[in-house]
Amino acid sequence: MIELFLKYEFMRNALIAAVLAGVTCGIIGTYVVIKRIVFLSGGIPHATFGGIGLGYLLGINPILTAIPFSVLSAFTIGAIHKKAKVNEDTAIGIVWAVGMALGVIFIGLSHTPASDLIGYLFGDIQTVQGSTLFMMLILDIIILISVFLFHREFLIVAFDEEFSTVVGVPSKSMYFLLLGLIALGVVVLIKAVGIILVIALLTIPATISRKFTSDIKKLMFISTFAGVTLTIIGLWLSYLFDLASGATIVLVLGIAFVIFSFLSR
Repeated sequence: MIELFLKYEFMRNALIAAVLAGVTCGIIGTYVVIKRIVFLSGGIPHATFGGIGLGYLLGINPILTAIPFSVLSAFTIGAIHKKAKVNEDTAIGIVWAVGMALGVIFIGLSHTPASDLIGYLFGDIQTVQGSTLFMMLILDIIILISVFLFHREFLIVAFDEEFSTVVGVPSKSMYFLLLGLIALGVVVLIKAVGIILVIALLTIPATISRKFTSDIKKLMFISTFAGVTLTIIGLWLSYLFDLASGATIVLVLGIAFVIFSFLSR
């Protein structure tokens, strides 16, 4: 397997992307699982489809338009939930549908062939280019710095928003910042497993890790390690058996979850 990654440049790029994706799902996925906002981690990537479509319409790299669109979608969900006093699931459903609809309209106006969208919908980590890797790295750095600076605040907000207000933590600001980081994490993971399957990388590694530890730092470390390892195994198997990389990675994650669930008992 090592020779495979050393021999081909596209596999080396895919390996780097797997590591960057693993870091994202380990850090952001921990907060998603702790705060129980798994549905949110599914809503944001689908809403981000509007940003992908906008990129095709403008004739630029869709990842560049996906970044602000993803963050805006996350903030819109938060604003609807907090300001309009609407249930969070309802807010997610609204933004989810509107984002997807905009994506379909933008892509229709751009006359983009359906084949060009497969990599963004279902993931194609083997086609990641250097420019995309650079953007993934920058987004990972932003996520890591933010978590380092506001780890305590995120932790309190993730467990109990009402208590965070009592102890003087600006819960609303931290909530929106956390949504923004989840949005950035979604963009990092899109090329790895695609918009439709992002939810798997954001939840499964952290869920597996939570079966073995309750310490947040250990949880993040184990989740990151699990995310990187399982993504690489899925990447290798997809190449070996000529399978869709995103779907194979998610199947490996699912199988690992079943195995570790059994072992944890």
